[in-house]
Amino acid sequence: MDTMTVTDTMTLWHLTGWEFAALALAALLVGFSKTAVSGANTVSLAIFAAVLPARASTGILLPVLIAGDVLAVLTYRRHAHWPTLWRLFPAVGVGVVIGTVFLVWADDAVVRTSIGVILLFMAGVTVWRRRQAEAAERPAEAGPRTGRVKTRSYGVLGGFTTMVANAGGPVMSMYLLSAGFRKLGFLGTSAFFFLIVNVSKLPFSAGLGLIDGHSLLLDAALVVFVVPGAFLGKWAVSRINQRLFERLVIAATVVGGLQLLLA
Repeated sequence: MDTMTVTDTMTLWHLTGWEFAALALAALLVGFSKTAVSGANTVSLAIFAAVLPARASTGILLPVLIAGDVLAVLTYRRHAHWPTLWRLFPAVGVGVVIGTVFLVWADDAVVRTSIGVILLFMAGVTVWRRRQAEAAERPAEAGPRTGRVKTRSYGVLGGFTTMVANAGGPVMSMYLLSAGFRKLGFLGTSAFFFLIVNVSKLPFSAGLGLIDGHSLLLDAALVVFVVPGAFLGKWAVSRINQRLFERLVIAATVVGGLQLLLA
């Protein structure tokens, strides 16, 4: 498996100008999603998987995501809700381990279908729950309304999806929205969550042969495009009201799930 992955990453040096431009656009979207509409980076995931070998693309995308996470933490560090994070991390760890085992035997088609179904299911559940709770008054800031079973379920799914396809963003977006997080609390909590989780995934991805010297060199070129995307997101988020923000997050989740199913 490792030999095949290294062979795949060698093909990165044969990217056309249009292919590199597509990856650069995807990197810009990563920066935007981290500071504005979490879940929008599922579009980046789809672009990477379309341009590069699907398995290798997950390892190449990971350092780009981490760069976006760092920028998001620097932007929203004061708005994180740490009690929620501490409740999530144990379940997420279980999900990452399950995802690692899953990657050992699952092919690309199985991975895409599994993640796509999960994302669409989560989006549907969130829309249903929010319609039921529309009449209820929401907390002014990040005061989560979550039970243990719900937290553990989302945590395991988030860890699993982020490990197998870097697609944990939409799952955690659905969790944070359903918990009643406001915009800044949402962004601050998710920023720290994904920085910690994505950094912890590095040894797993390297052990699976998904990250090597060739992939890191491409990452070095793509990270440059994350920065303007992050600044664009910071500019946009102050101009998006709470209801539109939530609709954009859910829409990005649905689009990402459909892309994975139809790829």
